[in-house]
Amino acid sequence: MPSQRQFSPLAIADYARPNLRSAILQLLNTLVPYAGLWVVLVLLVRNGYPFWVILPPMIVTAGFLVRIFIIFHDCCHGSFFSSRRANRILGYVTGLLTFTPFEQWRRSHARHHDTVGNLDRRGTGDVWTLTVEEYRASTTRKRFLYRLIRNPVILLGFGPLVLFPIVYRFYDKQDGRRERISVVVTDLLIAGAVTLAALTIGIRTFALIQIPLSLLAGGMGIWLFYVQHQFEGVYWARQEKWEPTKAALDGSSYLKLPMVLQWFTGHIGLHHIHHIQQRIPNYRLQHCFDATPALQTIAPMTIWKGLKCLKLKLWDEEKGMLVGYPLLK
Repeated sequence: MPSQRQFSPLAIADYARPNLRSAILQLLNTLVPYAGLWVVLVLLVRNGYPFWVILPPMIVTAGFLVRIFIIFHDCCHGSFFSSRRANRILGYVTGLLTFTPFEQWRRSHARHHDTVGNLDRRGTGDVWTLTVEEYRASTTRKRFLYRLIRNPVILLGFGPLVLFPIVYRFYDKQDGRRERISVVVTDLLIAGAVTLAALTIGIRTFALIQIPLSLLAGGMGIWLFYVQHQFEGVYWARQEKWEPTKAALDGSSYLKLPMVLQWFTGHIGLHHIHHIQQRIPNYRLQHCFDATPALQTIAPMTIWKGLKCLKLKLWDEEKGMLVGYPLLK
């Protein structure tokens, strides 16, 4: 087995080429069913069907919304299509559907890739993580806020309803002109979509569908992002010892999901591959994994192990591992 530190992104560079046929097929098998399921949900809600009848198609629709976000994610990397313009246009369309501004998210996510596993460059595009010593030195207010945000109920329950509909509606002082324009344009598109919904299906029907969808899909998306970089054995290091390749392979998990869930999540569970070569489109990740034995040596994470990762709260620099609050003295 080759050393992970010696593994080069060039070894899998051939997979970082978009395929138009695969891209179009993915758009068809994602956006068409998503639109059809919205029609079904509108009919069910407007005809007063009970919650237990509406829930199954709602869950499936949320799965397609997660898949749409993966397409959006690829567009941000410029990997879904070969054309930069096509990626940008599709990025704005899928950004509308996921309530996420394309340019702003693209910038913050690029910084996430540049800083993953780096203790000295935390804070952009990642989950708020303190070290044990930082937590001990924090004020009572800061500790409370940290515990609140990292609480699974808040993180996965209220988080999606705050992050996507509210937080992403604003730009910050660090954003450049392009990022600010993307926020404004996305906000206007959302306002137009909500107005159209109000004039057609009614605002009540729209809300009864969109809010649960945002909660289900957003919760799944945040959990996926969380376990990709918050797990037992994850790599973190200070700037002087930080190694980009090691951060990509050991700082990103391999989440092995059932085949159906792999499909809905665009194989993003193969996150160690994505971080080693971020321009591989999601529809080529599995092919890359199957053809590259060195990438198969990463220990897989199951759903159960992923759920257990939620107990990890702080980075212990002395032990070189994530720990939970009970370990604090």
